[in-house]
Amino acid sequence: MNKKKHPTREDWEKLAADLTFPHQAFIGGEYLDALSGETFACESPIDGRILTQVASCDTADADRAVKAARTAFESGVWRDLPPAKRKQILLKFADLIAANKDELALLETLDMGKPIRFSSSVDVGGTARVLRWTAEAIDKVYGEVAPTPANQIGMITREAVGVVVAIVPWNFPLLMASWKFAPALAMGNSVILKPSEKSPLTALRIAGLAKEAGIPDGVFNVLPGFGTKVGKALAQHMDVDTLAFTGSTAVAKQLMVYAGESNMKRVWLEAGGKSPNIVFADAPNLEKAAEAAAQGMAFNMGQVCTAGTRLLVEASIKDAFVALVNKALTKWQPGHPLDPATLNGAIVDKQQLTKVLGYIEKGQQEGAHLSAGGEQLFETSGGYYVQPTVFTEAKNTMQIAAEEIFGPVLSVLTFDTMEEAITQANATVYGLAAAVWTADLNKAHKTAKALRAGSVWINNYDGGDMTAPFGGYKQSGNGRDKSLHAFDKYTEIKATWLSLE
Repeated sequence: MNKKKHPTREDWEKLAADLTFPHQAFIGGEYLDALSGETFACESPIDGRILTQVASCDTADADRAVKAARTAFESGVWRDLPPAKRKQILLKFADLIAANKDELALLETLDMGKPIRFSSSVDVGGTARVLRWTAEAIDKVYGEVAPTPANQIGMITREAVGVVVAIVPWNFPLLMASWKFAPALAMGNSVILKPSEKSPLTALRIAGLAKEAGIPDGVFNVLPGFGTKVGKALAQHMDVDTLAFTGSTAVAKQLMVYAGESNMKRVWLEAGGKSPNIVFADAPNLEKAAEAAAQGMAFNMGQVCTAGTRLLVEASIKDAFVALVNKALTKWQPGHPLDPATLNGAIVDKQQLTKVLGYIEKGQQEGAHLSAGGEQLFETSGGYYVQPTVFTEAKNTMQIAAEEIFGPVLSVLTFDTMEEAITQANATVYGLAAAVWTADLNKAHKTAKALRAGSVWINNYDGGDMTAPFGGYKQSGNGRDKSLHAFDKYTEIKATWLSLE
């Protein structure tokens, strides 16, 4: 990469021309083809070109990976390392990810369509931060001693759960993966990472970096392929101990069925969302709230599980506030993802674009008012782009307001009282996130307490860092990513009771 302070689109395109695309599975410390020899096309949503043919794994490959992971786990080569040693290796892994930042960011952008500025700072930079924070926490997690009689000792300890499968989504391919593999590795488990078939490239690339960092063979494996094949095989496998998933609610429910049909493996799910963003008339800064509302629905092309796609606005300010949101959205119009000035890139693939456009059409049929956007862009490019879209006069009963679209489509609803806002906000099967904008401290806390959501942001949208747990209520899933709470998903709690003679 050109080492100038601000790389240009031309710089990124030049680097892309020389890029080698990873395409094989990573099992037992080796890059391997699928046993069947089958592959699938990895398409770039930027222009529709085929980047490479990726190994399409199936049941046989799942068996091979689970065997490698189990063998490594039982050997103790990773599990029995002193926590401080595991910490040093994971810190080196983070350093290698940071050192290969440009390559990884470019793979993410070409594969998934997000702007290079965010691939670099949010996705790759965030992944390095996740690994570093998690690694530093390894030797700060203590066991407990129970309050026992003088002639007894009760110890409560954590043990690695075993073989962990992480099935991760395509919207933040590397970052969402790190939320799972980092704590799983930190606790001494063996990991099999199954990336989405829509965006497998960065997962495959970091497998080699994991080995370079010193993670033993078999401890970190990556299986590309389709969920209906290799994903299902891993979820049903009798020798997988824990399954961690981020994705749609429909798939999350099916994974619970697979776990019940097999070995009752622990299943931790982060599923869909339809997050309410509540703006009261007394918000301290309506312009700032509008900019946050625009970013909250348009960032990553709206392909965010916590996207603020239900905007609840106090009726007295609705027209003025929607005008501010529409103004703020002008800077979130799609552009070429390799242009560092671009804030909004391409939808991940044609299937998802068709889904988003279908919801835009459905919103108009349902009687909502199209206030902004709604058009497909750059069709001749071969890529998949759509304008951020705003519907007013929406109701919770409409599909555009009730269902997760996973695209930049905003439904605006109104309310008159705090109680009405809370009722509307909670009128959803989801409970992942919510936001409240008000200058009234009592109103802020009362509303936040009443919202059935795993994350609530007051006078900001999408706040938090690695110190705050992330996860949802209701059909948005269970368990928590990030923070020390994430370690609970990848350990067994053991009680050891000792009688002193």
